Amino acid sequence: MAPLVHVVGARPNFVKAAPVVAALADREQVLVHTGQHYDERMSDVFFRQLGLPEPDVDLGVGSGSHARQTAALLTALEDELLRRRPRLVVVYGDVNSTLAAALVAAKLQVPVAHVEAGLRSFDDTMPEEINRRVTDSLARLHLVTSPEAIGNLAREGVAVEGIHFVGNPMIDTLLANLDRFDVAAARRAVGLGPDGPYGLVTLHRPANVDDPRAIAALVVALKEVAGSLPLVFPVHPRGRAAFEQAGLTSIAGITVVDPLGYIEFVSLMRGAALVVTDSGGVQEETTVLRVPCVTVRPNTERPITITHGTNRLSTIEELPAVARAALAAGPPPDDRVPPLWDGRAGQRIAEVLAAWLDG
Repeated sequence: MAPLVHVVGARPNFVKAAPVVAALADREQVLVHTGQHYDERMSDVFFRQLGLPEPDVDLGVGSGSHARQTAALLTALEDELLRRRPRLVVVYGDVNSTLAAALVAAKLQVPVAHVEAGLRSFDDTMPEEINRRVTDSLARLHLVTSPEAIGNLAREGVAVEGIHFVGNPMIDTLLANLDRFDVAAARRAVGLGPDGPYGLVTLHRPANVDDPRAIAALVVALKEVAGSLPLVFPVHPRGRAAFEQAGLTSIAGITVVDPLGYIEFVSLMRGAALVVTDSGGVQEETTVLRVPCVTVRPNTERPITITHGTNRLSTIEELPAVARAALAAGPPPDDRVPPLWDGRAGQRIAEVLAAWLDG
């Protein structure tokens, strides 16, 4: 039996869990890796670089359609939680592993704590939005990263005593590694020269990479952006073949590379003049690093990155114009960041979990 089980499965989970696991080092805890991201570039390197302990178990679920992957997660996690009999299960973010762990725990009458609760894009075409809503409906403890999430949860009827505004553990990890982000080394590693501006691209959302028409339009838009500054694009495995078929790799000014480790990727982000993304975590990281960011989505579950940061939304068709505007505007004139994005969220989360367990 273990009183506390953390369930992680994908890159964003690892970054969020690292400071929480570290802050609970004096507690008995178990780290379960579902294997949703399973190859070295998407998983193992993150554990090494973030100082996460080796998982106590790796379920090795792997990829698949949403239904098949979630079904495999449900089966594997039920066996694991029946064996562990935890008093509390901690889940992170909005991936399929998060949803599956919350559902299995709830059916086994094990309380759930959700780190990053209450975020809403209000776009039910996004699988992540479904995962967030269901997870929050099942969770006992809602650990919130930004003020607007409190209002979202309140409107959904979540009891106020279960909501805890703790800040953003992903930013803990960013701030703890600032001295390791070597822009010059990262530039050399991807073949960029030592000087001059460049942009960083990361795209993986189904709406952008699962539709051949969307990919074709993205390639046209990125080609135009690359006319203003060279782009580096670490391509997610789910979209690589389609992007290559659409001609991305033949465009002058766009360097396509394999997925990068956390340190390498954030090093490139730190030195970029522009980031083009559809990632929620990247929106947050660019806000703290004060790097202009264009999010290729019609909405965001992280509006605080727009009001407090450098983020702006764009359609695919508008991307070249929005990118030019972001470049012209540059970083914000001040260094304000959202409240409690101060590097101590992991400790605050640990205090809430410890108090719950002790109580």
